[in-house]
Amino acid sequence: MSNEYSAGNIKVLKGLEAVRKRPGMYIGDTNTNGLHHCVYEVVDNSIDEAMAGFCDTIKVTLTKSGSCIISDNARGIPTGMHPTEKKSAATIALTVLHAGGKFDKDTYKVSGGLHGVGVSVVNALSSDLKMTIYQNNEVHFQEFKTGIPVEDLKVIDTCRKTGTTIEFWPDATIFEVVDFQFDVLSKRFKEIAYLNPSITIELKDERVNKKEVYHFEGGLAQFANDINKDTAVTEAVSFNVSEDDIEADFAVLYNTTYTEKTLSFVNNIRTIDGGTHEAGFKAGLTRAIVKYVNENASARDKDAKITGDDVREGLIAIISVKVPEPQFEGQTKGKLGSSYVKPICQKVTFESLVKHFEENPNQAKAIMEKALMAARGREAAKKARDLTRKKDAMTVGTLPGKLAECQSKDPAVRELYLVEGDSAGGSAKQGRDRVYQAILPLKGKILNVEKSRLDKILKSDEIRNMITAIGCGIGEDFNEEKVRYHKIIIMTDADVDGSHIQTLLLTFFFRFLRPIVDSGYLYIAQPPLYRYKKGKNETYLKDDTALSNFLIENGLESFSFEGLGYNDLVDLFKTVSRYRGMLGQLEKRYSLSEVLKHLIENSDLVNLEFSKLYDEVKSFLDEKGYNVLSKSITEDKIQLFVQTNEGLEELIIDDELFASPYFSEATYIYNKLVERDISMFDGRDLIEILDEIEGLAKKGAYIQRYKGLGEMNPEQLWETTMTPEARRLLRVTVEDAEVASDTFTLFMGDEVEPRRNYIEEHAKDVEHLDV
Repeated sequence: MSNEYSAGNIKVLKGLEAVRKRPGMYIGDTNTNGLHHCVYEVVDNSIDEAMAGFCDTIKVTLTKSGSCIISDNARGIPTGMHPTEKKSAATIALTVLHAGGKFDKDTYKVSGGLHGVGVSVVNALSSDLKMTIYQNNEVHFQEFKTGIPVEDLKVIDTCRKTGTTIEFWPDATIFEVVDFQFDVLSKRFKEIAYLNPSITIELKDERVNKKEVYHFEGGLAQFANDINKDTAVTEAVSFNVSEDDIEADFAVLYNTTYTEKTLSFVNNIRTIDGGTHEAGFKAGLTRAIVKYVNENASARDKDAKITGDDVREGLIAIISVKVPEPQFEGQTKGKLGSSYVKPICQKVTFESLVKHFEENPNQAKAIMEKALMAARGREAAKKARDLTRKKDAMTVGTLPGKLAECQSKDPAVRELYLVEGDSAGGSAKQGRDRVYQAILPLKGKILNVEKSRLDKILKSDEIRNMITAIGCGIGEDFNEEKVRYHKIIIMTDADVDGSHIQTLLLTFFFRFLRPIVDSGYLYIAQPPLYRYKKGKNETYLKDDTALSNFLIENGLESFSFEGLGYNDLVDLFKTVSRYRGMLGQLEKRYSLSEVLKHLIENSDLVNLEFSKLYDEVKSFLDEKGYNVLSKSITEDKIQLFVQTNEGLEELIIDDELFASPYFSEATYIYNKLVERDISMFDGRDLIEILDEIEGLAKKGAYIQRYKGLGEMNPEQLWETTMTPEARRLLRVTVEDAEVASDTFTLFMGDEVEPRRNYIEEHAKDVEHLDV
């Protein structure tokens, strides 16, 4: 491969206008995923340089102005004149679709990105983009507005380094969300650093003064160890094999759980839906383990029929392949389709593991025992499943005795309510529409399936009742066509116990009836938390936000302000209510809320050094007539004990306060309020006015807060939670299966330590605590 990377390497395939018209075709969507995809596209160009051996450091910065800056120490985008286009090659790379070094096989052996459209698409979807290239001892600069060059590429300085810096502001007229999320980017950059042990990636968020550096010399083995949250059965081992221009890296680890976690990548791009490389790996893994069992198992176990599911129980696997010109299914590369990759991955996986088992018999034996245990459990589950089968899915005679069945036979209109407790179940049975609504009361909390294999799960009466009622079977017998209800609705109390039962049920459906979730059949009922009654008028309200909005709409009917109509006032004070809510969350964690409000409403103070910030805070406290009795001021913290009219208060101001999502959201909402014309309020505090408005709506009204479904009579339950005309149902979907799986493992799994760490880290964010 030539090390020469010049203007002649840039190949051109034209057209860019369609990107702004149909951005979803290029980045998936215009929401959070699409926004962050733009960052990945620019970073992927730096990664391609790294894989070619010309880059080892990438820096990503999120700025207070809303931009994202990506810089690297690679060769820099070529700045010379293109031989046929008569423009700078760098300008072409940013303004012409399908223009880039990835179409020239001599430049990159393998590459990521969106088939070469990456950086030009980012440019097209940015309100402003600035490109700086360090090359040949010169600093080149060019700015673009909505993808159009403001001026030609020009030299603005001299330098002694090489690389490219791209700064872009996502276009708010295209994206629904323009705020970059640190955690989303962090996850992706960690993956890249694991996959490329020689690379260092720095992620910095200037908005909250946060910085993390990712560099993992342990590679994929370290990746597997770090994502394992449970007790390991075997230590992580990794392999690197090259064959027929394909480089395959994979790591394998087994833990004590019953679930599998496989992450696969092609040219550093995550393939969420797997593909031929993942299929080849799994086939090779199964073949290697079955071979070892056949040769080494005891006489009693040699007849065990081990399946692919058995060998993947408790598996954590990372597969990363480098493939020249890979073929993907879908523009955003969710699945590798190159058929020739599967036999190669199967072969190298099988051969690598067979050799490893020979050299590490203790590890091999532990994996064999794990697979045999899974096979025994599968056989036991098969026997248990036979007990739950019915001759006919629609025959009432074999259904659970507690089930109040409906009359309709059409699954598309039938609904099954899984109701917490016999009391609420009784009300639901009386209040339902018997034609299409079935009720199955659940007694207490069901088994936590995260800690159990299927054979044990099927011994639970409540779970067997659900499986029988739904009718689709479970495990190997699962058949989605036999699902008897296309709406399965979880209906629990709006308290901690109800939330726990919801979580247990969601865990069960996610782990064992996942197709029901993916098909959109699973829902969570949203019973109201409040009943508002004034005279003969009665209204049910879902939660605190709904109550506040209702009070605002009603209270404002008695208010009038010159210059603002009713609808504008409603919109304004709903925003004020959100602001008050954020302040309320901060008050739970920090005392002296008036100081916090002062900091939010004077955002320049946040940028001061803490010594100077103390002077400002002290001046504010003096105005309030409060006395500072003692103080401690360091570079990163102010701690004061203040005598107020209410007593002695401790005031802490630190980076954690400024990094709090509630502080950031409160600041954002306040800035939105300031942008509006509120001069008609003569400088009055808007929160005080909001309290007056709500007070008018509460006058003469009775507001009841429900503690549980059992407090409602059948008519109320029907009116609020079960009638299609008035009810609110939350459909359960899985946006990120990996994150969902990790969350269930964290909260419902055997390991206590990760859960304790999470609780300690997020203790301040608790809103509802049942003690």
